[in-house]
Amino acid sequence: MAEKRRVAITGLGVVSPVGIGRSAFWQGLLAPQPEGVRSVNDFDPSTCYDDPKAIRRADRFEQFSVCAAKEALAQSGPLDADPDRIGVLVGTGIGGAHTHEDQTLVRAEKGDRRVSPFTVPMMMANAGAAAVSIAHGFRGPCESLSTACATGTHSIGTAARWIQWGLCDAVVAGGTEASMTPIAIAGFSNMRALSKSGVSRPFDASRDGFVLAEGAALFVLEEWDRAAARGATILGEVLGSASLADAHHITAPAPGGLGAIRCMERAILDAGLRSEDIVHINAHGTSTALNDAAEAEGISKMFGFPGPIVTSIKGVTGHSLGAAGALEAAAVVLSMQEGLIPPTDGLENVDPELAKIDLVQKDPRAWKPGPSLSNSFGFGGHNGTLVIGPA
Repeated sequence: MAEKRRVAITGLGVVSPVGIGRSAFWQGLLAPQPEGVRSVNDFDPSTCYDDPKAIRRADRFEQFSVCAAKEALAQSGPLDADPDRIGVLVGTGIGGAHTHEDQTLVRAEKGDRRVSPFTVPMMMANAGAAAVSIAHGFRGPCESLSTACATGTHSIGTAARWIQWGLCDAVVAGGTEASMTPIAIAGFSNMRALSKSGVSRPFDASRDGFVLAEGAALFVLEEWDRAAARGATILGEVLGSASLADAHHITAPAPGGLGAIRCMERAILDAGLRSEDIVHINAHGTSTALNDAAEAEGISKMFGFPGPIVTSIKGVTGHSLGAAGALEAAAVVLSMQEGLIPPTDGLENVDPELAKIDLVQKDPRAWKPGPSLSNSFGFGGHNGTLVIGPA
């Protein structure tokens, strides 16, 4: 088997509830969490679209992906690659939920003939990936994954493999989500997944569920030598990844952190590293009782104490479902550039029942960037881990 090609990160675009754009997102990660649900306020899709009609025909999750891609590609600069070898892989956990609910009401109140003819292309899960491909003329593989809360992580990992295996020379990849609709909120609330207090407290003794969010993060990934040859600024490297299933329960994680352990082990093996090489973990850290307990136990069993430095940005960002893993991978890359790891906001008193791990609390922590994990564990038992290294 031919040696895997290296995968450089050369662009990053972010639309988040704590800041639109990379710089604003980073500043948001260092600030206290906002109150309540985490909507992307002041979002203006007209900054990313040339045609106003195209905005009206795009669901919010698609608009997020187009805007994030625009920023990522502006940072990477012109890609020196055949468009047939530039891919797009933008995942979403739910897709066009706003369109689906809005048009369901239109049909119920006004009848079939009043349903928009753009309903299907607006709500289909692949709309975000398709819009990026069309906007930039990328004619390589164009796909969309949907693996619940692991979607963003799986999308980046799969896109990196396209490059490693020689299927593409560059890929725009990540996750997008805009599903804060009445039905989604009611559904999550009735399954007791949402925080009643409206505060995200990962790993805290008083954690009571996640805070629903929306957003997007997209990466430009390139074959390393090609990126270096064109003089691109390399932000980091995707060293490896893993995708494994718990095969246990539709919402609960495998007990004892076994799913987390297997996934982290496989990703580290894929990167050609050892567990002792890992310096930092951006945890899935949802602020739910079972997830935080299983993840902490998995990290503790695998790395011991103190082990890698652990943080969860969901204290600030909330949980953006299919976009969460991509936003968290973005946080890892920015942490490497800034030499700081953001704190786990909302974490006041570490749950004494949790296995002991080295959590960043209250203030950001300075570090020497090194190989880092970004974990995502989704409903359905979908586990994903990325291994990211500094440039």
